[in-house]
Amino acid sequence: MGLLLSACPSYTKRWEKYLEENYEDGDEQLLYIDVADFTNHVIELYRLNETEEFEPVFEVIELLHIQGDEFVKELATIGLLEDIQLSLTDKQEHDFFIKYLKPDSLKWWNYLIDFWSGKLFNEKTKSPS
Repeated sequence: MGLLLSACPSYTKRWEKYLEENYEDGDEQLLYIDVADFTNHVIELYRLNETEEFEPVFEVIELLHIQGDEFVKELATIGLLEDIQLSLTDKQEHDFFIKYLKPDSLKWWNYLIDFWSGKLFNEKTKSPS
């Protein structure tokens, strides 16, 4: 979460409140749930047209896809990109985010769209590598 917090300082106070409300000292953090709260913040910023932090946020998502281990890569795809997509209501909203996606993230973004549209069930397409 440190990289995401660095990229999106506007999330810091919400993150601190989230930690206080959801964890006690010594609790193991549930990263998928933590990332879901971060994604909700990103969607709120989008709805408020406060997108100044999107460039660094999506640079971090790209970094997670490139340099992360398998768990981190999956978290970046399923925890971040898919949560963003599922929060959007139409193609226009999906298309808005394209300009922020870097090459690997864009590849996974499109893979998720194909997966949820059923396209991958009709083809013998493997996940992007």
